[in-house]
Amino acid sequence: MSKLGVFFTLTGYQLTWFACAFSENKLSQPAGGVYFGVIFLFLYLYFCKNKIRFLKIAFLISIPGYLFDSLMVYFSIYKFNTSFVIGTLPIWMPILWLSFSTLFDEILVFFQKMKLIGICLSGLLGPLTYYLAETLNVLSINNIVLFVILMVVYWCLLMFLYLNYILNRN
Repeated sequence: MSKLGVFFTLTGYQLTWFACAFSENKLSQPAGGVYFGVIFLFLYLYFCKNKIRFLKIAFLISIPGYLFDSLMVYFSIYKFNTSFVIGTLPIWMPILWLSFSTLFDEILVFFQKMKLIGICLSGLLGPLTYYLAETLNVLSINNIVLFVILMVVYWCLLMFLYLNYILNRN
């Protein structure tokens, strides 16, 4: 992937995350992040070199992520402060997970030679992102100890599976 492609992908995901959080919290328009995310995903898919590979990775990252978030909300580890929920999660959460999966397509592959660093960074940065969402009042953490333990385990496991199985099969 070119440097411009990396920049576009990283920026697109971060802006999607920000649009979801900002439109939910500041604008009281939970669909705002959905619109932005859909545009980002269409552009990403349009410029993507291997669409089938991306769709497989998106499926293998997004579905478990959505299910994990659903379980965390179901068991009251955290809850989203949202006005529009589908199931147990905000309307924008599927789009956010799909947008996040773009990072796994061609950017996070560089951790393949540094697996331990990738797994450790995932275990740190994944939970930190959710904690940042709490500081923005997008979600409320009800049990911080259980939150930290489950998040670190999940994010380390996600990166481990990605680097050892998902990446090698696609």
